[in-house]
Amino acid sequence: MSKTSLQDGAVYDAKQLGAGRVVVLGLQHMFAMFGSTVLVPALTGLSVSATLLFAGLGTLLFHMISKRKVPAFLGSSFAFLAGYFAIAPHGEAELLPYACFGVACAGLVYLLLAAAIKGFGVNRVMKFFPPIVTGPIIIAIGLCLSGTAINSCSTNWLVAVVAILIIVICNIWGKGMVKIIPILLGVVGACLVCIIFTAAPLSTVVDLNAGVEGATPNLVYCIGGDPNLQLFTQASIENIQNAAWVGLPVQAENTVFHIFTSGSLNTALLLNAVITIVPISLATVVEHIGDISAISSTVGENFIKDPGLHRTLTGDGLATTLASLFGAPANTTYGENTGVLTLSKVYDPMVIRLAACFAIVFSFSPKLAACISAIPTPVIGGISLVLYGMISAVGVRNLVENQIDFSKVRNVIIAALILVLSIGITYSAAGSINLPCGSIGGDPLVISLSGLAVGSLIGIILNAALPGKDYVFEDKQKAAQAKDETIKPEPADKTITQSAPRKDKKKK
Repeated sequence: MSKTSLQDGAVYDAKQLGAGRVVVLGLQHMFAMFGSTVLVPALTGLSVSATLLFAGLGTLLFHMISKRKVPAFLGSSFAFLAGYFAIAPHGEAELLPYACFGVACAGLVYLLLAAAIKGFGVNRVMKFFPPIVTGPIIIAIGLCLSGTAINSCSTNWLVAVVAILIIVICNIWGKGMVKIIPILLGVVGACLVCIIFTAAPLSTVVDLNAGVEGATPNLVYCIGGDPNLQLFTQASIENIQNAAWVGLPVQAENTVFHIFTSGSLNTALLLNAVITIVPISLATVVEHIGDISAISSTVGENFIKDPGLHRTLTGDGLATTLASLFGAPANTTYGENTGVLTLSKVYDPMVIRLAACFAIVFSFSPKLAACISAIPTPVIGGISLVLYGMISAVGVRNLVENQIDFSKVRNVIIAALILVLSIGITYSAAGSINLPCGSIGGDPLVISLSGLAVGSLIGIILNAALPGKDYVFEDKQKAAQAKDETIKPEPADKTITQSAPRKDKKKK
């Protein structure tokens, strides 16, 4: 099969692009999810290798359950960070399995909702999740994550801007393959800039924790010794040098099974973990619905109806439970990869599965995992800034395409409260709403609700309670039809031809 001339159309069959291009696209999706995916274990103390392994396995499981139709990648969920911190505030290795058990139980909530959808029908359930609810939640997801991107960029805005400029230039003015791999090129280009500066004489090693009593040294290469111009950390370079090429990604003592076989089970802590973490699934379930709606809108196919929301929820829930049992973070459908879909317009789920396979392979190589973990913080910040913005933009598009009437006060109130509660609580001093619920065995029991959990719950309740609902899922919840042309292989005379839109292609 001949390779395709890349135009501005949507690509539904990546095989037409040629094997080499497909491999690069798969790597791009892996790098897009990598920054955020490894950030969760970095913040919580969970294993990076196990995280990569179950991000890949979870994605493949999700695709199998969803009939291989949905181009979604499953990576580490930020929504459960508050739960991990509540149980293991300092990443204590002996406490993390308890937090993982709570997250594993939260994953089962997805299965309950999937069963309800299967039993009562998607229309009855989805009336509680109209675009006036899911749209603002998608917007809030991107904005809640934006703080992380800005903090990362602030470590070296020079490098972050380089990554952003490469993405923008490649996506707007790029031709051919350059146009559909802007994220990967942004990572590579910005890392090359960091390598050049690190090797230059003007870079020196700075201890960012200098002067902090009792703190472990944090040695980072900085341009001119300026802490605001950070490059690679010295530890990341040493990790690359010392890491083995092959190793097992999962250690028995980090799994949930270990707390039941070690002979030192803390029942009170186990129950506390369940009560604290399971309510967070309220936000992640709505986040899932928002992500699937966003992917549907991006791709131009209604994945909520086919393969069905019950299947996507089941895949996401089982992937989360599986990952948690083996000491990896909760999984979630990744908005970063939806942003990549929006930029590249390559919608073939096979590319996502290839990215999952790459993640699995990398998980068995501590050396390769160390190389990717060494990507400087400002590079991740620049990439994340673009992708998180894409998530919020997709939420706005979700509202526009469904023609939400904001002249109605009920719609304004619902959207306003979802946004203010989700974002406001996230960036408040506490970072969550903590509800004391007595004690177990002398230990205080506190339920911690994230901003997204509160905003999602309030939005669902208000939409159900307030009069004036004007949304019918069966009639209006249709993914936008792909307006771009689907790429076809070049004919023998090298004349570029394009196929009909996706809808017509299916009829054939």
